Amino acid sequence: MQKLAEIYAGKAKSIYSTDNPDYVIVHFRDDASAFNGVKLAKLARKGMVNNAFNAFIMQYLEKAGIATHFVEKLNQTESLVRKVEIIPVECVVRNVAAGNLCKRYGIEQGLKLDPPLFEFFLKSDPLGDPPISEEHIRAFKWATPEEVAQLKALSYKVNDLLKPLFEKAGMTLVDFKLEFGRHKGNLLLADEFSPDGCRVWDTQTQKILDKDRFRQDLGDVVESYEEMAHRLGISV
Repeated sequence: MQKLAEIYAGKAKSIYSTDNPDYVIVHFRDDASAFNGVKLAKLARKGMVNNAFNAFIMQYLEKAGIATHFVEKLNQTESLVRKVEIIPVECVVRNVAAGNLCKRYGIEQGLKLDPPLFEFFLKSDPLGDPPISEEHIRAFKWATPEEVAQLKALSYKVNDLLKPLFEKAGMTLVDFKLEFGRHKGNLLLADEFSPDGCRVWDTQTQKILDKDRFRQDLGDVVESYEEMAHRLGISV
């Protein structure tokens, strides 16, 4: 499949059209960003690691019955995916209290959440991705009531599948963000699942392995991403 023009450039990925209108190519760049683009850097090998990590997780979920937009990994930094209409809503599942949840509600970091907590956020960098309710989604027609129910059910199912996968590798899946898109009448898991969009701690030491290392200036960002990948058996 031929790669054509760049049609979108996000904070860490670029999307290219192809000669087949049903597919696009995702290029994972070495760019790192935090606080909605306020903090920026380039980290060698980051794009390669995230591409491999995302391919592994997407294929793992697909085999378990979660429909995704992922088709195949093309090279070290690019993957072929189905073109979708992204729903402008981010789905967040939290197993442990961390990040802005603690800041918003004064909750102690590290509190285990049982059952897991689900939250919706508006996908909007200019607005700071504010938290929203199901009523907001319905009122502004960002998704149908049926889609809202699917978004929640699929997000919880992803958590049920990934949480034990990370536990077996000695890691705690603290929280993660998912995005979904419409494709020929179906909802597909889209965007990416990589260390950029989840929090993961070492189960024994509570060492941070995810993007918070970049946010908090802890160093060894890509090295920690690679450690996560190796523990899961991902070749990078």
